[in-house]
Amino acid sequence: MQIRKSNKLANICYEIRGPVLKEAMRMEDEGHRILKLNIGNPAPFGFEAPDEILVDVIHNLPTAQGYCESKGLYSARKAVMQKYQAMGIRSVDVNDIWMGNGVSELIVMCMQALLNDGDEILIPAPDYPLWTAAATLSGGYVKHYRCDPDNEWQPDINDIKSKISNKTKALVIINPNNPTGAVYDKSTLESLIQIAKEHNLIIFSDEIYDGILYDEAQHIPSATLTKDDVLCITFGGLSKVYRTAGFRSGWMVLTGPKNLAKDYIEGLDMLASMRLCANVPAQHAVQTALGGYQSINELTQPGGRLYEQRKIAWEVLDSIKGVNCFKPKGALYLFPQLDPNYYDIKNDVDLVMDFLQQEKVLLVHGTGFNWPTPDYVRIVFLPHIEELLPAMERFANFLDRIRK
Repeated sequence: MQIRKSNKLANICYEIRGPVLKEAMRMEDEGHRILKLNIGNPAPFGFEAPDEILVDVIHNLPTAQGYCESKGLYSARKAVMQKYQAMGIRSVDVNDIWMGNGVSELIVMCMQALLNDGDEILIPAPDYPLWTAAATLSGGYVKHYRCDPDNEWQPDINDIKSKISNKTKALVIINPNNPTGAVYDKSTLESLIQIAKEHNLIIFSDEIYDGILYDEAQHIPSATLTKDDVLCITFGGLSKVYRTAGFRSGWMVLTGPKNLAKDYIEGLDMLASMRLCANVPAQHAVQTALGGYQSINELTQPGGRLYEQRKIAWEVLDSIKGVNCFKPKGALYLFPQLDPNYYDIKNDVDLVMDFLQQEKVLLVHGTGFNWPTPDYVRIVFLPHIEELLPAMERFANFLDRIRK
């Protein structure tokens, strides 16, 4: 008898590590060298954690062998509290913070604690696909709201309003955005918060890239605008800004009318207790990371690696006939459109598979981020320019071969 996976997984996908990656791994087994531009994993490309973070983790290893409190180490939560208080969110308390094995674990916890079968949640398109997967796996029904490529990928407020029903429970904001690189302006955020207030929605604000900003872009934390009348859960962590993706150290911060969410908070505490605790050694990195000099600023300013790599990759894309690409203001990705007037693409999975097999470069197809049409791909610009530029030129040559 064949043992089959649960029916709960029938509509779940995570294409960043999907079938195209499996083909890349098969090709590597055959001896091919594959350049992986599919995932925002800084360390393999030479973006290493600051030494002081590693020193603190090593120093605290002897006392990090047991479980900690289910919400997390007090020192880590206190450092997170101080970070958000310094941003202007004065009401946050250390007990409003949960540490997790990366933001991913906390997203799943939040969805499981909130959603009953058939409850609706608004998630952007394109999105980071874990949000859609976690909500669906928790029994929720996802309604994707459109972000507008003609308006710097800002959320389409009218589209959001048209998709709210009496079953809608929450609104997800991803800012800075993965995969588009958009950074939302204040008026957009205020409109989103007003919608949440009018319809009694929880805001889940994914801000994992809050320190990776370019061209003087300003990130505005959602919780600085929600005041005390909208429940907001803000997500952050060490993976991207502090280049410690493998440490799996993230957090979530709950602000707003907590007295109206006592039952939900009990659910979060229950789920936090069930997993016993988050990675204890990695939590010892939090206080050092959030305090003192922020080395990410060197990387995102002119002359810094991330700034220059983004610039080069975007310039190549911008020069390709039939390619439209917003110049990202944050995060680690480019999300170019392949104009349907120039490229007749019926299946974007086949597109990135063909590119992988022909040019040995791994990308992710746009529909993997719940974008409805097969005319986008996501490109990670983490490699050194010496490796990134040839890869972008190979992409340009590949597109030239398939142009109408």
